[in-house]
This record gives sequence, C-alpha cells and structure tokens, in this order.
Amino acid sequence: MNLATTPQRILRPTAVRGLPADFRWGVATSSYQIEGAATEDGRTPSIWDTFCRVPGAVEGGENGDTACDHYHRMPQDVELIAGLGVDTYRFSLAWPRIQPGGRGPANSKGLDFYKRLVDELHGRGVTPWITLYHWDLPQELEDAGGWPVRDTALRFAEYASLAYEALGDRVEHWTTLNEPWCSAMLGYAYGVHAPGRQDFGASMHAVHHLLLGHGLAARALREAAGDNPLELGITLNLGTATPETPSEADRDACRRADGMGTRLYLDPVVHGRYPADVVADLAAQGVELPVQEGDLAAIATPLDVLGVNFYRGMRFSGVTEDGSPADAEGLPVVRMVERDLPRTAMGWEITPTELTDLLVRLERDYGLPTVITENGAAFDDTVAADGSVPDADRTAYLADHIDAVVAARAQGADVRGYFAWSLMDNFEWAYGYGKRFGIVRVDYATQTRTLKGSARWYRDTIRLTRASTT
Repeated sequence: MNLATTPQRILRPTAVRGLPADFRWGVATSSYQIEGAATEDGRTPSIWDTFCRVPGAVEGGENGDTACDHYHRMPQDVELIAGLGVDTYRFSLAWPRIQPGGRGPANSKGLDFYKRLVDELHGRGVTPWITLYHWDLPQELEDAGGWPVRDTALRFAEYASLAYEALGDRVEHWTTLNEPWCSAMLGYAYGVHAPGRQDFGASMHAVHHLLLGHGLAARALREAAGDNPLELGITLNLGTATPETPSEADRDACRRADGMGTRLYLDPVVHGRYPADVVADLAAQGVELPVQEGDLAAIATPLDVLGVNFYRGMRFSGVTEDGSPADAEGLPVVRMVERDLPRTAMGWEITPTELTDLLVRLERDYGLPTVITENGAAFDDTVAADGSVPDADRTAYLADHIDAVVAARAQGADVRGYFAWSLMDNFEWAYGYGKRFGIVRVDYATQTRTLKGSARWYRDTIRLTRASTT
C-alpha cells in the first residue's frame, strides 16, 4: 500500500488530552542540513562536504554549501520558529565551524553565530536545545582515522568543552550525539553516508568510540556545569523489531536486530555493559569491541534524558525468501519483511502504535525520562495555485504519533516532549534536496519559507493544548 491509494484525512486542530502543562513542544534541525555558508568565517570542511563531492554519492550531485542559507537568515528563521508557538528549538552545532580541523582553540567567529542564535531564541521566549554532533565530523579527523580510532573520542570531548565554555551560561539542554547508529553503520559499514567507508569491523570500532566520546563529553559537561542547571542526554534512532512469525528463527532475527539497533547503545549508556549476546554475535564474525579499562564507566556517565528519534517500526524474519536460515556468508539471516501499510515518500512504513510500544519498553528496561527529539515524514508536497502547501498526509502522521506519545504516557512512560522533524525542508543527506521533511516549505531558488498545512495545524494544536492545561 502507498499513500497515493490511501484516502487523506482532513484534521482540525484540537487540544491534545493527557499531557502535563510542562510538556515540551519543539521543532528540530541540524547544522549541515540548513546552515550553508560552508566556507565562511573560518569553517573548514566536514566529512559531508567531502562526501558530497564523490561522484554518485548524493542524488543529483547536490551538497550543503548553501542549503537553507540559515547562517544568513537566522533571525528571520527564529521569528518563524517563535510564530509556531513551540517552546523549544533543537539544533546542532557544526564542529568544523567551532573548532576548525577538529583540534586547537575555538573559532570566535563560528561561536559568535551560535551566541547570536541563542540570544535570538531567548529573546523570542524559545528554549535552545543543543546537539553537539549531528554527523559533520571535521575532515582532518577522518583523515586521521575517524570514529574507528580512539583519538576521535578524545577530540570530541575537547570540542564539547569549548562549546560549553562559550554557551553554557545561556544553554541548559545539551545532547552529545545524534544517532550514533547512523554514524557508525551508514557511514562506516554500508558506505551510504559520509565518510562512505564499507568495513564492518571499523564500524563496530566506531560504535565504541562514538559512545566513549559521548561519555567523555558528558563528564566534561558535568564538571564544567558545576552547580549550574544542566539537562544532559544522548539522542538515538530507535524502533521496534517484530517477528514475522512465532518461529524460533524469526524471534532470533528480532533479537539480533534489537541487539544491534538498540541494546548495543542503551545497555552501555544506562547499565555500563555491552549486551553479552551481541558481543558473542560479533565474536562469531571475528569482531571485538575495542574496550579499554575505564571506558564503560565513562560511557555510563549519568544522564538526565534520552532523546528518541522515531520514524518506523520493523518486522523481521530469520530466513531468506527461499527459506534458507543463513546468508551467502553463512551468517544467520536478519531480513526486514515489508508489510501492507501506508508509507512515506522515503518508502518507510507508517507505524505510530509501535512508537507507543517502544516508549513503554524504554521505560521498563532503561528508566530514563524521554523526549521525542525527532519524528516526522517526507511526502511529495505540491504547491497549490494560491501558493499554499496542503499536506494532510504529514498532518495525519504528526497527529497519530502525538497520540502514540499520549498512549505511552498513559501506560507509565515518562515522555516529556515532542519535537517535529523538521522545521523546514532541507538537505536530506544522500537524497539531496529531493525529499522534503519540513513543516515549512523552502523554495531553494529563492529561499522563501512557506508554512505548510501541517505547520499551521501544529501551531494551533499546541496553542489549544496549552490553553486546556492552564
């Protein structure tokens, strides 16, 4: 099934029941996807600047050199954010803008941009929520080995300290990493994201050093904050793993998928250990995580919040389509099984009830307060004759997932906020500019921003919900 054959629901804004008065409403972006100004004010290349120049790596040969030109249009964009009625804006800092080359002192011009952004947000009554790393590793650090080498984790902690020294007096909410699974697997195992390497062993070393960098940065921020307010977290892309059948093979495939996608990250971050079954699975493939003494204690530095990026749940089988339990290399099969469900323009199944399942599971197994730091959908938007952008499919997607959050809270999950991805259409990584996730349309030729129907619905839903809880 696809959305072209699914009748669209026309939703009117209504108050969301079952949320506390202090529930956070936000929108989210990332630096490389929106900022542009790739060579201005001392910024040096990131791995994404380099990857975009590889023929065939990005659809249409596109890049983030200009993106949404947010670097030059930031005050207007903050005004747009405030007009949506959200109380929180999640954005990331560009490491090569703050610390060119990934080493040495901070770049004052780069920091000045983020200081102005934070001041603009405070002036509009919007809380800044900083992500330190959203995939734009300085190219010089990749040249020195990238995340598969230990030194990158040490460099990340130094960068985190520089950022906090400059912004910590006006920002309380800090996230270390965004989606380390994507950095490690898409970047180093599958090669479809920067830096484009295909080495499974290197990707597993990257997992450990990303988590070590998180832990060392978390320690540095805690020490720097002292008695000052600090809400510290990490953001993971998480989903659900449902077996196609009750068979042992399908259940084992789900165990493996959950192990590599969820427990490999959350077990060390929360419990200070890697899951034994995942370690054994990796050993069977000749891979050992490069853990040194003290690493797991650092990784388990206490956190205040877990950021959850959710886009879909998945169904898995432990056999190939022809019934074989092993792949061509003799490894157990973990095959994603497509279902007859509506899909987004990314081809991703729409599974809001599985967000409820995920949040309840996270509460049970890990016990951290959660915030939905990303949730949204790409659709093939069209501009109407009057210039409006009706996107009932995206509105329905947001509404259903917000309802899923309410359902999770009713079952005891401590979910404290919801941030829509994304504020505006932007550079969608290897898909270039062809996929639009924004609730605000960007005309890339003119950089004109237009509120889509989903943005208006989101704004009015937030207003009505606040009114009902005061």
